Amino acid sequence: MTHEEALALLTLPQEQAIKAILALANKAALWEQSQANDSSKEKPSPTQPSGMTPPYLKPARRKRKRKPGRKKGHAGQRRPTPDHIDETHLHSLDACPDCGHAVGDSCREHERIIEDIPPVTPEVHLHLIKGSWCSHCKKIVTPVVTDALPRATLGLNVVIYSAWLHYLLGVSVGNIARILSIGYAFKVSPGGLTQAWANLAEQLEPYYQQLEQQVREAGVLHADETGWRINGVTHWLWAFCTESLCYYLIDRRRSSAVVARVLGEFFDGILITDFYGAYNLVEAWAKQRCFFHLFTELLKVDKRNDHPSWLAFRRRLSRLLKDAMRLNNQREELDDRVFERRKRRIHQRLDQLIVDPYDDDDARRLAKRLKNFRGELLTFLDHEGVPPTNNLAEQQMRKPVMARKICQQNRSERGAKTHAILLSLFRTAELQGHQPVDYVITLTKAAIAGNPLQLTPVPSLKKAA
Repeated sequence: MTHEEALALLTLPQEQAIKAILALANKAALWEQSQANDSSKEKPSPTQPSGMTPPYLKPARRKRKRKPGRKKGHAGQRRPTPDHIDETHLHSLDACPDCGHAVGDSCREHERIIEDIPPVTPEVHLHLIKGSWCSHCKKIVTPVVTDALPRATLGLNVVIYSAWLHYLLGVSVGNIARILSIGYAFKVSPGGLTQAWANLAEQLEPYYQQLEQQVREAGVLHADETGWRINGVTHWLWAFCTESLCYYLIDRRRSSAVVARVLGEFFDGILITDFYGAYNLVEAWAKQRCFFHLFTELLKVDKRNDHPSWLAFRRRLSRLLKDAMRLNNQREELDDRVFERRKRRIHQRLDQLIVDPYDDDDARRLAKRLKNFRGELLTFLDHEGVPPTNNLAEQQMRKPVMARKICQQNRSERGAKTHAILLSLFRTAELQGHQPVDYVITLTKAAIAGNPLQLTPVPSLKKAA
């Protein structure tokens, strides 16, 4: 209401003025009620995926602070020129395209390079396999064909390429069949692909077992788990990974028994995990708990608690965690004596934070957690190369979680095992810098020939520390 509207309201007769004032009061009450309802709505958790948050609860995007592209004065960037030309086409005119009048000889020319994918047609190969009599073995022996799986009519290229699309990129089986049909003129049914992938996983299982053995021998290992389903029944997808390998396992249980099955009774390395209880019962040479989950817990409590005691505790804990991470990043710059002195100070601050009394329930709860995991919070300061977070395992979960939304997990135990084997090998190839499809083709051919290769062993970071 403006100043003039308020003056006009005062000049009205008494009854009309009362009605107008009551109407305005009613509008104000309705507005306050709507604001209270909006503030009472529970805000999404910091760990909740953005796709599960309603658009009206997402924060508004801030405008870009600078224009996209390179800075002014810097050379531009474009697609690199190909290093070879496969075919040259000549284009000329006999008549003007605007008026149709005849034109003379060309007076100028310029080049235009175009890269494209040519039409693809499947290649059909006939393999004539000749058998020979072995007088020593007393039987007819034949050469091994490594271009396809045993008793299969689909070649390794199409089987492994389609498996890469499905298990690593998350493309559905039906869409893969359409891609092969339209883009490659290759007719295959979704059921045929699924069966071929299962047979491929059986050939590659020895490599999957090698990955499991290398996980047990790793110096620093990250572990994480997420929900999964097999034919509608809840299971769990586990990931055990290092900087150079990733081992996935799908199991019905979400307990320490799964961790013990993979790592054995005692893990002779540094195990980095979150605060989930399944990892508490596993014995390890050392453990590191994820700092990111502590920061996330602080954000969760901030949404519902503004008690002064909590704010003071939260400030101390956040500053302690950040100082510890900052000290770890400055390890190479500091003298050893300075680093050790500051590390002792970090330990003293953590001990004091644990023993101090608190009036707030959330502060007492987190202080109890710090006390329970006291020996597993600052391991990264004692061993060089050990991160304070479990981000590596979280990153390895991103691709299967994206595929989970599209492919609806698995329909059988055999399909789940196939998923774990192929996903492990494709992701390991990426971590080691290999082209995943070519890498798995090489492994498969060696397995078909009966001479499985030895995967690259994982260096033990613990011995170097």
